Amino acid sequence: MRTLTFTVDDAYEDKKLLSFLKTRGGLSSRLIGKLKKEENGMLCNGVRCRTVDRVHKGDTVEINIPDESTSSVPGDFPLDIIYEDDDILVINKPAGLAMHETHNHVGDTLANAVAGYLIKNGKGGPFRAVGRLDKDTSGIVVCALHSFGASVLSGNIEKTYLALVDKKYTGCGVIDVPIYRPDPMKTLRACGLYGEKAVTKWECIASDGKASLLKIRLETGRTHQIRVHFSYIGSPLMGDDMYGGSLKRIGRHALHCCRVEFLHPVTKKKMVFDAPLPQDMKAITDGLHYTDKEETG
Repeated sequence: MRTLTFTVDDAYEDKKLLSFLKTRGGLSSRLIGKLKKEENGMLCNGVRCRTVDRVHKGDTVEINIPDESTSSVPGDFPLDIIYEDDDILVINKPAGLAMHETHNHVGDTLANAVAGYLIKNGKGGPFRAVGRLDKDTSGIVVCALHSFGASVLSGNIEKTYLALVDKKYTGCGVIDVPIYRPDPMKTLRACGLYGEKAVTKWECIASDGKASLLKIRLETGRTHQIRVHFSYIGSPLMGDDMYGGSLKRIGRHALHCCRVEFLHPVTKKKMVFDAPLPQDMKAITDGLHYTDKEETG
């Protein structure tokens, strides 16, 4: 069980507990519904309370988030853990590791590894990755260890990626082209006027005149967004044979989530985590000329 406490301030004097939990606490309606069913799910000054009860300045509101069982078969293989506390788990995922179980991946995913790790350390709970990375994309994955953390972090993590392309780039730019799914039975995506809005910002940080290393940030989070956008403008990622990239220098699409930034769901402290380039990408970038002194690992 995870216990969180909040102090009522002037802005919520004589407001209903429901309003306080949603706006000040950031709790979702779904979590509040679960807490209402728990004997000590919601307490005000140590006494069980209801969402219709009024709160007052100085009151201490306590919520007790019940433990949940894991929904994945526990795996027993190592994790590269960057950071861990009672609320979040930050992992550096290797390329080739799928996030979730499917009919093609049973027992060998990040979800299985996290389930095994949490159970081993007396925590347990469902796999709650906030956002996802493709199987062959390496880099940072943030997992929430309870539903409150997942709700607060959803849509509020800023990610920075590094990608390699077989083309000379300079400066920076924006790709603002909608993305859609041509065949609902396939994962393949494409750019088209009738798709969902997708915006990708890029900056070239290294090049040798033939290949370039790009720093990328997303304003939207469409499936395969970076891969589809760069394929659309004629420079698919190295190794991305799904979207026309060459396999000559690397055997998977050369994309790595190198940094995440967010406010901690409980402490509200700014969190910044970095993950160095994996060896397959670093072997290529070692031959590039950097436009600044930025360290990529």
